[in-house]
Amino acid sequence: MYELNAFSYLTYLAISIGMTIWVARVLSKTGEVFLVRCFGQDLELAKSTNRLLVIGFYLVNVGFICLRLGSWDREQFDLIPVVGAKVGVSILVLGVMHFFNMMMIARFGRSVSNLMHLSSSANADVDAASSKIAQSSPPLSR
Repeated sequence: MYELNAFSYLTYLAISIGMTIWVARVLSKTGEVFLVRCFGQDLELAKSTNRLLVIGFYLVNVGFICLRLGSWDREQFDLIPVVGAKVGVSILVLGVMHFFNMMMIARFGRSVSNLMHLSSSANADVDAASSKIAQSSPPLSR
């Protein structure tokens, strides 16, 4: 029985952590374009946000996977249904985390993008006003 429990723990951990790594890599790679657009074409901000999201994604999901080991029923002999149910819940949590992240990025990304556009518009207005003043004022005599 101990061998079955150890095997089921290892199977659960390998599948769940492997899925977490795969999902994080795919989301990081494909999500960068989305982040760049959300953050007003600011590539540096998009890349740093992407890295932070991946780190948070790993921490939350690996923590959840390890936490679920504590609720493992040691007396259960149905290896495939138990491991399948544990992995299934982990995959569902990965999906929920993904949609939550996308919702937050879309909400806050628009705010950052609007701020960037307002800031660049204000800078353009200041530059235009400065050049008008410079053109209309007489040259300084020495």
